[in-house]
Amino acid sequence: MLDQLAAHLRRNPRISVITGAGVSAASGVPTFRGPKGLWRNFRPESLATPEAFHRDPKLVWEWYNWRRQVLSEKKPNRAHEVLAKWSRRFSDFKLITQNVDGLHERAGTQNVIRFHGSIWEVLCLKRCEASPSRWWDETVPYPEIPPKCPYCGGLIRPGVVWFGEGIDQNVMRQSIEALDCDVFFTIGTSSLVYPAAALVHEAKARGAYTVEINVEATPASEQLDLALQGAAEEILDEIDRNL
Repeated sequence: MLDQLAAHLRRNPRISVITGAGVSAASGVPTFRGPKGLWRNFRPESLATPEAFHRDPKLVWEWYNWRRQVLSEKKPNRAHEVLAKWSRRFSDFKLITQNVDGLHERAGTQNVIRFHGSIWEVLCLKRCEASPSRWWDETVPYPEIPPKCPYCGGLIRPGVVWFGEGIDQNVMRQSIEALDCDVFFTIGTSSLVYPAAALVHEAKARGAYTVEINVEATPASEQLDLALQGAAEEILDEIDRNL
């Protein structure tokens, strides 16, 4: 199976990838969700909403400040490194990530499309005229919670997509454009959360050779051209060595 995939990749194809939490698992990144994701007895679903932020921005920022500190200590793993290498090797490579941890960027990956934004981006809540639409900020920890906009003194918010918010139109446009490719990988994602889960199926409908890499089967597994079960960092390393 890997020989067939390697044959596809040796043709310098147009490659698009979508990644989820499974890519960052080997870096020790916690999911921040589910039973082990509890923080001060709050579930992420109750904190990562516009309503929660307007109700108590200090509480929400305490959580994000803690998450940023946790993530600042994590390093890219072999999965990130292989994808970063491919982004330089293949002339037409795009990576859509559902992760907000910034590890793809830290690994040096080019052409990253942040489907759910990034925990390292912030924006002025009031969208003041003096500030950019959003900007990169790796301050850890913030000296003041909640942090203030350096342009107007108002509140800033994390540049992530919260529950109840839609995907940025420009990000969605870039993601849809990435579906016109020769090989489409879905890596480390459950294929349960839409609209991200629909992308691989649309890529297949457009003629792409579709590959899933995940630790277990997903609802998409039987519908794709190749489904590989295992850790992303191990399988990607093996594929890369076969090229």
